[in-house]
Amino acid sequence: MELSPDDVRDIVRVLDSSGLDELHLELADLTLTVRREGAAGWTSEQQVLRRPVVEGGTEPTADTEPERPRAAVAEGLVAVHPPLLGTFYRAPKPGAPAFVDVGDVVDVDTVVGIVETMKMMTPVHAGVRGTVLEFRTDDGEFADKDAVLLVVDPASESAGLGEGAQ
Repeated sequence: MELSPDDVRDIVRVLDSSGLDELHLELADLTLTVRREGAAGWTSEQQVLRRPVVEGGTEPTADTEPERPRAAVAEGLVAVHPPLLGTFYRAPKPGAPAFVDVGDVVDVDTVVGIVETMKMMTPVHAGVRGTVLEFRTDDGEFADKDAVLLVVDPASESAGLGEGAQ
């Protein structure tokens, strides 16, 4: 089940008119927690989870999602896609340094950017360990749900992570 922007608006309207102080919603690809912060109104915390797609990997099985067309990346590389459609930003705010740059080593939980949809900022996690090879979506550019934001090389993940740790 996917939530449309209209679905999210409806949920917020229902919450505003209810006496609830908190809502926690979990779907297959989305976890959303919204809390009422006294007179200040609502705050939200969300994490959109998407499995990384390794191009040229194994054949899909009956229990995986049907394949949707995606922009091509070289075999063995991972394309990082936005969790939902919206405007992609590489930094937390204008003028701030980018979350990551080409050549940076990322981990599964590393935030590599944010997507703004309806004034809600959703962090984009790398979803894989490796090195950022290139950005395919520019800062401030609109990204469809299946757009490739950046490409990560998981084979190079040992180059910067875990060295010297015993």
